[in-house]
Amino acid sequence: MSDLKDLELIFQSRVPIIVIQSHEELRVLDMLKSLIIKLNKPLFSWSITEGLTRVDLDMGSQKTLIEPDAVLKHIKASTIEGVFVLLDFHHFMKEPVNARLIKEIALSYYKRGHHIVFLSHEIDLPDDLRKLSASFELLLPTDEKLLQIIKDEAYSWSKKNANKKVKTDNKTLEILVRNLGGLTAGDARRLARKVIFDDGAITETDMTEVMAAKYKLLNQDGLLSFEYNTKQFSSVGGMAKLKRWLDLRQTIFRSRNSDHGLQNPKGILLLGVQGCGKSLVSKAVAGVFGVPLLRLDFGSLYNKFFGESEKNLRKALKTAEVMSPCVLWIDEIEKGLSTGENDGGTSRRVLGTILTWMAENEKSVFIVATANNIDSLPPELIRKGRFDEIFFVDLPAHDTRKEIFDIHLKKRDKNSSSFDLEALAAASEGFSGSEIEQAIVSSMYAVYALSDTLNTQHILDELKQTRPLSVVMGEKIQHIRDWASERTVPVE
Repeated sequence: MSDLKDLELIFQSRVPIIVIQSHEELRVLDMLKSLIIKLNKPLFSWSITEGLTRVDLDMGSQKTLIEPDAVLKHIKASTIEGVFVLLDFHHFMKEPVNARLIKEIALSYYKRGHHIVFLSHEIDLPDDLRKLSASFELLLPTDEKLLQIIKDEAYSWSKKNANKKVKTDNKTLEILVRNLGGLTAGDARRLARKVIFDDGAITETDMTEVMAAKYKLLNQDGLLSFEYNTKQFSSVGGMAKLKRWLDLRQTIFRSRNSDHGLQNPKGILLLGVQGCGKSLVSKAVAGVFGVPLLRLDFGSLYNKFFGESEKNLRKALKTAEVMSPCVLWIDEIEKGLSTGENDGGTSRRVLGTILTWMAENEKSVFIVATANNIDSLPPELIRKGRFDEIFFVDLPAHDTRKEIFDIHLKKRDKNSSSFDLEALAAASEGFSGSEIEQAIVSSMYAVYALSDTLNTQHILDELKQTRPLSVVMGEKIQHIRDWASERTVPVE
């Protein structure tokens, strides 16, 4: 069904208040102009700058009706049935006088026949008005529509450049269509135009820029951080079992059809010892899948006002859906979902929101949740079926420690072959990956102060002086490992 037909049905249902949340103001107004002929009612629009204007006829605006309460009183008193579009009225919605006037207009609908249309990027009606309203949402363009938009922009470029053809191929074109998915027609057209008009070509290198621009358009609340170039993460050492598990699901996760008859992978929960690379593993998942990585910060979600935290979470999840296929990384999830008694029930509502979304989501959004404190995790989150699998990131084994030393030495432009990696791995038993890295860093500070050259002995000396977390908090670490031994799958 078309947008115009959907909107017509809402008007025909005789609902007095219609809420349209959209950034495409001009497009909505054009639709209402087309619809007004069938409704046989005059169409008015109001803004705080122009006052009240009759849209379906070429008439001047009424500057005397600029104030919000003045235009509402005018609508209430008008005896001629009309459609009144109030633009960006969300700024004035919470004023008690305005809320009461809106309610009185709505309650007198069967006497006056007035429709009030609130058109803005964000509208939150008071509870008593919500029952008198209906919401309308513009449909986002289909793949076919997006392809046509790209072709239209390619044609425009061609006409401006002596009928040259835009350079691309079917595979890249398909990727661009997919990456523009979830945007409005206007935003998709602007991004497609920028890609084409830059150099007259659509290439794979353009996709990073498209996704970054798309992310900025969608994530204006700053609830998510974004990383598109994730291929380098797939080279992380170790994790053989996890990588095989991901490889088996990669094709289905990135597939755009459901002919395989399998459910889309939902996500994994990563438990483990602090400093053992859970964050790195999260990035590696995005690297193996070859998709963007979005990180959700629970700290940015929480708001002192009732219901705002859940609203923020829904916005973030909606952004992730539109950015799909992607990996959504929720770091230290237990800190945001711990079920304390002193938060007014916010954590319980946030938990309910995310569990409902996980159960109903059909987009290619793969969740990677990490946790350090297993005792703080809500039972509802870790029961079978919530995540596809629960993996445990343990302290690195001997061979993995050798690999970690090799990686961090090379990262600092050191020739790892000149170090005794066997001796270093043996001396660092019980150390996490981050503690091994810190030992190298501390050694480099020491040799710099002595104007010396880093060698194996310097790092061994630093290791001897360090008490790893597995010693300092031995009982707690052992508790985590014992709990995980029969309940989780090791990543190695």
